[in-house]
Amino acid sequence: MSKRGGSEVFRITGARQGLTDDVRGRQRRYVISMTVRTLSVIAAAVLWNVERHVAIVALALGIVLPYIAVVIANAGRESTPSLPSTFVPTPTRPALEAQEAPEDATAEPPHGRN
Repeated sequence: MSKRGGSEVFRITGARQGLTDDVRGRQRRYVISMTVRTLSVIAAAVLWNVERHVAIVALALGIVLPYIAVVIANAGRESTPSLPSTFVPTPTRPALEAQEAPEDATAEPPHGRN
């Protein structure tokens, strides 16, 4: 939004993700975590008599993963690293530096003025 003589330019590049997209993403992460959990429990059942150490690790993963999945799913909306400003301020022009006063009081003012 820019006006001819406007002083503010708004930007939305730092806007948060929509609520529907956020919920959909959290649901997707939860389903993926539960799929991995299901596969690890099945692997533990299949490998129990073949490779007991791997089966125990897979079973432990199947026990711990639901808690992690629920915590991740309920973590809430994404956080913004830094809140963007709502507008870009108009650049200010630098002020001119003041001229130094002459040391001698009888000296002529600059540019021949009296």
